Amino acid sequence: MGEMMSDRVLGGRYTVQDKIGAGGMAVVYRGLDEVLGRTVAIKTMLPQYAGDASFAARFKQEAQAAAALQSPYIVSVYDWGRDGDTYYIVMEYLRGTDLKSGIRRHGALDGKKVAQVGSQIAQALSVAHRHDIIHRDIKPQNIMVQPDGNIKVMDFGIARAKNSHLTTDNSVLGTAHYVSPEQTQGKELGPTTDIYSLGIVMYEAATGKVPFDGDDAISVALKQVNEQPKPPSQLNPSVDSALEGIILKCMQKDPEARFQTADELYHVLRDYLAGRMQAVSSATATTAIPTTPVMAPLQPVNSTQSIPRIQANGHGRPRSATEQAREKAQREAHGRRRKLVLGTVFVTLALIAAIVAIASLLTNRNATASVPNLSNLTEEQALATIDASVFERGTVKESYSSTVASGLVMDQSPDAGLEKARGTQISIVISKGPEPAADVVVPDLKNLSPSEAEQALAKANLVGQAGDSVYSSEVEVGKVAQQSIAANSTAKAGDTVTYQLSKGVETAEVPDVTGYGEESARNTLQNSGFGVSVQRSSSNSVEEGEVISQSPTGTAEKGGTITITVSTGPADKNIPNVVGYSEDGAQSALDNAGFLVNTTYATSPSVPRGNVISQSPTGSAKAGSTVTIVVSTGSGSGTNGAGEADGGSSGKSSGTSSSTETK
Repeated sequence: MGEMMSDRVLGGRYTVQDKIGAGGMAVVYRGLDEVLGRTVAIKTMLPQYAGDASFAARFKQEAQAAAALQSPYIVSVYDWGRDGDTYYIVMEYLRGTDLKSGIRRHGALDGKKVAQVGSQIAQALSVAHRHDIIHRDIKPQNIMVQPDGNIKVMDFGIARAKNSHLTTDNSVLGTAHYVSPEQTQGKELGPTTDIYSLGIVMYEAATGKVPFDGDDAISVALKQVNEQPKPPSQLNPSVDSALEGIILKCMQKDPEARFQTADELYHVLRDYLAGRMQAVSSATATTAIPTTPVMAPLQPVNSTQSIPRIQANGHGRPRSATEQAREKAQREAHGRRRKLVLGTVFVTLALIAAIVAIASLLTNRNATASVPNLSNLTEEQALATIDASVFERGTVKESYSSTVASGLVMDQSPDAGLEKARGTQISIVISKGPEPAADVVVPDLKNLSPSEAEQALAKANLVGQAGDSVYSSEVEVGKVAQQSIAANSTAKAGDTVTYQLSKGVETAEVPDVTGYGEESARNTLQNSGFGVSVQRSSSNSVEEGEVISQSPTGTAEKGGTITITVSTGPADKNIPNVVGYSEDGAQSALDNAGFLVNTTYATSPSVPRGNVISQSPTGSAKAGSTVTIVVSTGSGSGTNGAGEADGGSSGKSSGTSSSTETK
C-alpha cells in the first residue's frame, strides 16, 4: 500500500510522501499540505476496513473527536476526508520519539521526569474528559516525546464519547498490558479507566518494566484483575515513597479508590514536583483494595485476539496504596508463623513501644519539629523561614531546572513535612532556570527536499518546521528555497528552524504598451513589477518616440525585464541624383524613392529648357522629406517664368515656383 500511496494527492491538497508508521487499522505517512506548504502526518484507513461501515464510522469519529480537543499536550487534527476508497485524517506532524522507545533505549526515568510526563498526560486527559471523551488506549506507544522534552498524546483511534454506540459487543479495544480491570471485564467505562492506564505508564517509566506480563493477552488480563503490582521501589530503589503512592493509587482495582479526575491527579503531581510532600501524602493516604476475585478458567489465546470480559467480585478493606501492593509479600513472610508466636511478639512489641513513647514524651516533649516547605521561595525568603524556625541554615547550592523559575528554591534537604530534631540543618538548592543549550551550526538547507532538510536539522540537534511556500526563480518546486536562520550561522541546540519550499517562478501579466510614448510605457511596466530595457529603431509607420514593439508579451516572471523598442522615426534613404533629368523624369524618380518634390525655375545658359539644373538636399534624407529641384527655363530673355512655373508644377509638390532670367 505504501508504494501505491506515495506521491498520491488526497483531497486535491495533501501530497503523500514516505510511510512513517502503521497500526491495527491505519497507516501513517508524512505528507505535504500544498496549500499552506507545511509538513503534515496523514493517517489512512487500511483497505480491508474501508468497506466496513462500522470501522469507517469509528475512523470518522476519531477525526471529529480529536479535532475538538485543543491542548498543547494533544496532537492537533487539521482535516479529514475521503478520496475515492481512501479515508484519511490530516494531523500535526510530530518530531521526536514515542515514550515506549525511549524507555527501551534508556531504561527507567528519573522520578521528577516521570512526574512531569504524568502531569502533562493528565492535563491532556483532563481536556478530553471535559468533552466526555475517554481515550481507552493510553500507553507509552501513544505518547510522543518531543525534542523539547514535552509530550503529546496521540491516537484517539479507539477513543469513544460516553454516548457513542458504534459497537454492539463488549470486546475490549486497547492493549492488554495497559487496560483497566473494568475494561478487561467489558464494563461501562469512565474517566478513571484512563487514570488506571496512566498509572501503568508511570509505573513502566519509573521502573523500566510493565507491572503485569504474560505469554498472551488473556494471562495479562487475568493479572490486571487478580493481582496486585509489586511496589515500584522494589524494582527501582530510587523511586521515592511519594511517587510510589501516586502511581499505586492510580492502579487501584476499584475505580472508586483511584483519583477520580485527571485534574485531581495533575494537581497531586504538581504538588510532588513542587516538593509539597505533605499534600501528596494526604492525597494518597488511604484507599480500598479488592479481595482476590474468583476467576473462571480460561484457555490461552494468541495475544492479537480480543480479550473477553472477565467477571470479578469481592469486598475491600482499608489500606494505603503502598501497603496493599506489599500485602502479598507480607502475607508470605508471616504465613509460617504460628498465631501464638505472632500474638506474643505483638504484645511484647506493643509494651516496649508504649514504654518508649511515654519516656520520650516525658523527657523530650519538644525535641522534634516539622520541616517547613521552602519550595518556590526566593533564597532570601527561604533563609528567613529557616531562621524563624527551630532549625539551622545548611548549604545553599544552585542547579539548573526546567520546571522551577530561576531564583526560586527547587529542592531542599530534609524534605518538607518530615519530623526532625531541633537544630537540624536545612540545605536548599536554588534554581538557575533551564540549562543553556549548546551552540550548533545551522546547516544550509537550500535545494534540499523536506525529508533531507529534516535529517540535516536533526543531525545538528535542531528542530525543523515547514513554513509557507515561497516563489523562487532559482530553486525547483518542492525544494527548500529559504530558511529562517541563515546557513552556517550559530543557533542553540533545540532551536526551531523554519524552512520554506519553492513554489517555482512567480509570473504576472505583462501590460501591452505598444503605441505608448516611451515615458508612459516605462511607468506602466514598472508599476506592474517589471524592469524596463529600451531599444531604438526607425519606423516608417510609427511616430518618433512611440513604442514599436515589446518582448516578452503575455505573462512573464514577476520582476523580470521587458524590452521595448522605441521609434526614431523613418529611416534615412539615399536621394536619387536627378540633375540633368527632365522635370517629369526627376519628379518620377524622387516620388519612387519616397520623397516629396518642390520645383523651382531659373534661366540657365548651359542647361536645356525643362531639365533640372540642381537639387537640394543631396546624399540622404529621411523618407517622406522634401527635395527641392531647380528646372531650367532656357537662356532666352523675356521668358514668362511664372507661366513656365505654372505649367511645370508637380501636383505632389508643396514648394513655390520661381524663374530667374540670365543675361
